[in-house]
This record gives sequence, C-alpha cells and structure tokens, in this order.
Amino acid sequence: MRATIGTMKVLGIETSCDETACGIVEDGRTLLSNVVASSMDLHAQYGGVVPEIAARSHIESIIPVISESLIQAGCTWPDIDAIAVTYGAGLGGSLLVGVMTAATLAISKNKPLYAVNHVEGHIYANFLTETKLAGYKLPVKQPEFPLLGLIVSGGHSQLVLWESHHHYRLLGQTHDDAIGEAFDKVAKILGLPYPGGPSIGQKAVSGNAHAFTFPKAKVPGKYDFSFSGPKTAVLRATQQLIGEDHQFPSSMLAERLSESQKADIAASFQRIAIETVVDKTLQAYQEFQPRSVVIGGGVAASPELRRQLAARLPIDIDYTDPKLCTDNGAMIASLGCWQLQAKFDPVDPYTIDIQPNLSM
Repeated sequence: MRATIGTMKVLGIETSCDETACGIVEDGRTLLSNVVASSMDLHAQYGGVVPEIAARSHIESIIPVISESLIQAGCTWPDIDAIAVTYGAGLGGSLLVGVMTAATLAISKNKPLYAVNHVEGHIYANFLTETKLAGYKLPVKQPEFPLLGLIVSGGHSQLVLWESHHHYRLLGQTHDDAIGEAFDKVAKILGLPYPGGPSIGQKAVSGNAHAFTFPKAKVPGKYDFSFSGPKTAVLRATQQLIGEDHQFPSSMLAERLSESQKADIAASFQRIAIETVVDKTLQAYQEFQPRSVVIGGGVAASPELRRQLAARLPIDIDYTDPKLCTDNGAMIASLGCWQLQAKFDPVDPYTIDIQPNLSM
C-alpha cells in the first residue's frame, strides 16, 4: 500500500439512500471517476424514498456501477490503494448493500477498508479541485482551516466547525425536519414533483418571494434549526388562500391553486427556508471567523442558497459542482484519501457493521 499523499487512489462506495454510487479519487484532490445510478424515478410516484425499493435497486446496480467507475478512471484493481464506504447515516437496507459489497471486495482484492460518515463526506466533495472528466466545474483551490461547513440535504441540516482534518465540532442541527425534507413536503402540498428542492426552485422563478410572510422558527440552540413550523405555516396559509379551514386535506390543495399562486408560495417558502440557514451561517462566521466556508448536501446545489450566501457573507465561497452536492461516491473516496493519509487504522471487513443513525 502506498503511504504518501499525491500517489494514492481510493475507490469510494456510497449507498446511503437511493443513489448507487462509486467514485475514484487520487490524493484527496483529483477526481478520476464519478458514476451514479439513481432510483429516484422509482420513488417519485410515492412522493419519497421507499426503503425496500431503494435496497433492491442497489443490489441490481452496485457491481455495474463499480465496474463503470474503474473504466471511467482508467484503472484496474491493482491501481487501487484502498476502498472507502459509507457505513452511516442512512437507510439500513441501502447501507447494507454498499457495506457488504465493499467488505467483500476488500477481502477478495486484498485492500484496506475505511468506514466513512456520509454527512462528513459531503464536505469533502469541496476538496476535489482537479479532473479530466467533462462537465465538471470544481473549486480552484481546496478549503483552508478553520473551516465552517453547512450541510443541507433531505436528511440533514447541520453547521459544523472543522479545526483540521478529522477534528470538528458540531455547532447546531435541525430539531425536526431537515431543510430538504421540508422542501419535499411543501412540494407535495403544491402538487410539484419529488424531489421537492429542485421542483420548488424551478416554480419559484416565476413567483413573488415576498407574496407570503412565513415565520422563521425560534429554537433554543444558537445554531440549531427547525423547519416543521414554516412547513405547517405553508399548509395553513394555503388552506386559508382557498377559503378552507385546517381540516381540509393537504392532498386536495394543489388542484384548487392557480399556477401563479403555487409560484408565489414556492418562492416565499424557498426564501424563508434559505434565509434560515444563511442567517445561522453568517452568525457562525462572525463568531468563529473561519478561513473558509463550504456547503454540502443536495440543497447545496440550490441557486438561491448560493445567491444568498454570496450576497451576505464577507468572503467568497468556491462552490463545488452541483453533481457533487447530491450523494456520490467521489466524496466518500475523497474523505477516504484523507483517512489513509492520516494513517487511520482500516476497519475489519469481517466485522464492519452499518450505523443507520450515525451522527457527527
């Protein structure tokens, strides 16, 4: 096994939710491959991810995705120095497919195996600055420490302060719904397709972001979040808008709304939800004065989030490509490179276990 950063290649496997993904990264900086097979279309009719469907899709896709990732990178197994895999947080059945596949490969290919926290991995997508792959716009340089990270996705809303690689402090997180989950639920009220973040973002373009004044939730923790209150406020405002009371079913609201009303509600909710996380990010920046601020997770691809952060933060943010914000194997491989470089002990492939409720 090669031991110096600058020569190592790590293969990363990610199956925490509905994307079956594999990426290969060299030296924690260079993106060699990034292959993702999503089962999102299978879940769209249900308005959210169905765990059993996701797990079955992973079983079908995992080996072809890994094979395609090796081809895309121009690598064979002797070129790979280590395997990294998401072992939490996520859906139990989905995680199990990735972890068992990674463990089997580690044994059969005689490679060290590194267990990666999915949420932490999102931040490490920002450390990828070079690639020969077409269609990627990467940061021009890696973030510097201390580093403030905002992680926003369907399952996570967290503010984290990194002092250095592998040394971080969780400043705050959501008390209930994650921001991405709230977008999904509001989209369902408006009759917009799953996933809700992109659907609301597209609808909001033609809406008035100040047509409705939805509340920002007040929570005890200085850097904590809550999105259940604003989500419920959308429901009540929509019921009132069509002249119905709180007993009117949410599933019947969309058919009573005009397209312009949907656009105004979408734009107003998007504004307040994004303002909520940007307010806390700015507050944390002012208190801790980090050298870099980065964002990760599916909602990090939101143009509105990027616009508000750029407008309000006094430093520039070098955003990663939107394709690296959603779940992917490259971010897992990137973090795996830094674990390998720091001489972390590999995990035992015979005893590695999933942790669906893993926290930071």
